[in-house]
Amino acid sequence: MADAGSSDRRGRRGGRRGGRGRRGEGGAPRRGGAQSASARAGGKGDEEKWVPVTKLGRLVKDGKIKQLEEIFLHSLPVKEYQIIDNFLGSKLKDEVMKIMPVQKQTTAGQRTRFKSFVVVGDHDGHVGLGVKCAKETATSIRGAIISAKLALVPVRRGYWGNKIGKVHTVPMKVTGKSGSVKVRLIPAPRGTGLVAALAPKRILEMAGIEDVFTGSTGNTKSMGNFIKATFAALSATYGFLTPDLWDEYALVKSPFQEFSDHLSNYDSAAADYGKRLRRQKDNEVVEPVAEGRNVRAEKQQREKDAGKWY
Repeated sequence: MADAGSSDRRGRRGGRRGGRGRRGEGGAPRRGGAQSASARAGGKGDEEKWVPVTKLGRLVKDGKIKQLEEIFLHSLPVKEYQIIDNFLGSKLKDEVMKIMPVQKQTTAGQRTRFKSFVVVGDHDGHVGLGVKCAKETATSIRGAIISAKLALVPVRRGYWGNKIGKVHTVPMKVTGKSGSVKVRLIPAPRGTGLVAALAPKRILEMAGIEDVFTGSTGNTKSMGNFIKATFAALSATYGFLTPDLWDEYALVKSPFQEFSDHLSNYDSAAADYGKRLRRQKDNEVVEPVAEGRNVRAEKQQREKDAGKWY
């Protein structure tokens, strides 16, 4: 009976003792199974209707900008995550890489919060990394998803050797660094696969890389820096001007310049709305004030009589 009980306990623990473990992972990135970040954050729920507040958001919602690459081409800052959802939508997948508690010493003691690392990608040349700290885990995951969408970058892919078939690896050797961790991505022949630790392998998969060699130095046990270094290396793929990009192309206008008339309509409408609000405010405030009369007390009394006082 004792042997059966001990074997049952070993089975519940996974039956693995010793060995090399999950080295280089720095904490299981897929802790809790293959559940997505959205599911762990409590689902998306009922999303409100998007009302853009930036020029770029207005152009995207009105269909003036057709592709996400137009935004990257002109280096337009993305301040609303709904812009990314509008272009990629259901193709964009997210995953929690790590959740770690962080503490701050206060006069009342230690304040503990949770820091989440979330990666988003469409497995087709776009990837983003977001980090968020909050009191609750679900809140930090939701914030990290939004941060990752705002930090989405294009990933350039290429070939190893002859240009046959689809792009499958990084076009050149690239390096990314964060803290003491340095990650190097090296092009690999087709069929090699992702020769990397578990943490960077997941990021490379979401970026659409199929074959690559990797090398790393530093304290890769620090999961946050390991992930950030890999993301920095992927972001650097468009930082090299290779001969295949030497061809001349006609310069095009920025969307803000091309659709300036369309944006001016928004500005005039906002100005009219502001004038109406100011007019209403002036009508409410302007009242004849008699000597010794307490206007504020009278207003409170009127609200009290109307049943609005609480």
